[in-house]
Amino acid sequence: MAQKQRQIQEQRQTVSFAEQAAASFLTGNMENGREIQIRHLSKAYGSHVVFRDFSLSIPMRTTTCLMAPSGAGKTTLLRILMGLETADGGTVTGMEHKKLSAVFQEPRLCENLSAFANIRMVRKTKLWEKDREGREEISRGMEALGLGGCERQPVREMSGGMRQRVALLRALYARWEILFLDEPFQGLDPESRDRTMEYTREHCRGKTVILVTHSREEAERMGKVLRIRPLQPQNTGNP
Repeated sequence: MAQKQRQIQEQRQTVSFAEQAAASFLTGNMENGREIQIRHLSKAYGSHVVFRDFSLSIPMRTTTCLMAPSGAGKTTLLRILMGLETADGGTVTGMEHKKLSAVFQEPRLCENLSAFANIRMVRKTKLWEKDREGREEISRGMEALGLGGCERQPVREMSGGMRQRVALLRALYARWEILFLDEPFQGLDPESRDRTMEYTREHCRGKTVILVTHSREEAERMGKVLRIRPLQPQNTGNP
């Protein structure tokens, strides 16, 4: 029950990212808003230290791809930036009052709703039936990603790759200033992957995107590559 409630809460947070600013610990002002600056960040889960005195600068208005081996803290860093995790110490500046959107490794979709309904829920419209432009925009996006004709299909009936594309379209369709993408192309066949990458790149041009991937090819195709070095275990002095 607790796990189900947590999943529901994260779904609600995902939908509301387009309306939220970063978590309360994100303080300070970045000069001219040119960078997101992470300074002296620390984070641990019990005895497992993920970050210790970690610092990084991420440019605005471009796609930055964070690369690191599995377990190096890429997803944890994104969750801290999105306000889903709280850092133990350090500061993040440059994200104040920004509208956020995100795609997780596991699509956070409402299972009983159609693909169309999942995508449109991030937009606040008075009368959706009269929003012809919005409906056409979603239909064009679904067609571009190989989902044409699936608008009314419940997402519970879709394959993992289809669900991932629906989640991506929802994130792109939201009104955002910073977009977080955590392995957004995993589970896609080569043709769908190439099509989805190109669509995403075109729709994110000139915008602030932080993408996490373990694929060098994806990173080099999508934007500027920043590598996160895994934290080395401290020498305890024991033999």
